[in-house]
Amino acid sequence: MTDYISLANKVLQDEEITQDEALTLLQTSDENVLELINAAYQIRRRHFGNTVTIQMLFNAKSGACIEDCHYCSQSSISTAPIDRYALVEPKEMLQAARRAAESKAQRYCVVISGRSPLDREIEEISKAVRQIKEELPIQVCCSLGLLTEPQAKSLKAAGVDRINHNLNTSEAYHASICTTHTFQNRLDTLKNARAAGLELCSGGIVGMGEKDEDLVDLALSLKELNPDSIPLNMLHPVAGTPLGNAKHLTPQRCLKIISMFRFIHPKRELRAAGGREFNLRSLQPLALYVADSLFVNGYLTTPGEPANEVQKMIEDMGFEVSVNSPAPARF
Repeated sequence: MTDYISLANKVLQDEEITQDEALTLLQTSDENVLELINAAYQIRRRHFGNTVTIQMLFNAKSGACIEDCHYCSQSSISTAPIDRYALVEPKEMLQAARRAAESKAQRYCVVISGRSPLDREIEEISKAVRQIKEELPIQVCCSLGLLTEPQAKSLKAAGVDRINHNLNTSEAYHASICTTHTFQNRLDTLKNARAAGLELCSGGIVGMGEKDEDLVDLALSLKELNPDSIPLNMLHPVAGTPLGNAKHLTPQRCLKIISMFRFIHPKRELRAAGGREFNLRSLQPLALYVADSLFVNGYLTTPGEPANEVQKMIEDMGFEVSVNSPAPARF
């Protein structure tokens, strides 16, 4: 049987686990998953203690996307019955930021649908961010699709702290989930954001039919990228999308994946993100022993757990919500 504690100690001594060792973690039997979680917790506790940060999303523009991302209800090939609307007014973004602050969120993320934002949309979002920063002590993240460096610099100048742009999956599997842009397009956006001086949030979506090797490749690609935060989304299949009938995840499988990412990214903020409630179900609390960040109040087009319920879960597990904890140093 795998000696999970020995692997955790290796990581705690600033050594990296090998690709084969990462694969072994994913192949843990269900009966040994608690031992894996305990080992991952030793790493999490060293770098994050028992703190949990809360994030909140705001869908500022929905639907009408020209991309064909197979997992997304807002894509051009989706027939899912979702709300579709243009970019909301800055005052609505500000109101949502106030709700995020009331929910003890450390970070508020403005999200819009589409391949890339229009320059006028960048201007409207920048206006909203300036208002938010004037009023609220909250960090602001934006997830806006493919960005140019000038657009990223405009957002930085307005007060945006962080850009989210997920790699989503391995480079080898990317064409299986999207054909209208490339893995390299995503890397270019993250490069532009970093050049503008913005923090990076980049992770993936698991449960789309990828192999274990793809998951490890994704984790290692993110290691090279070195983002400040890694959100791990667990596919919540939506009827009307090509992946609407996907059934690749179990609660135990999700915990193994999150744990593997913790071993490879010991010092990075690791978020149990979209699909947490749907996939982890009654095992949600166990994710806190590995991840140090959660979303509250829902996602873009799928519901999520209200902030007060998430806070109760955090407290019941002996953890505490941290509103102002600094991001870990970049290594």
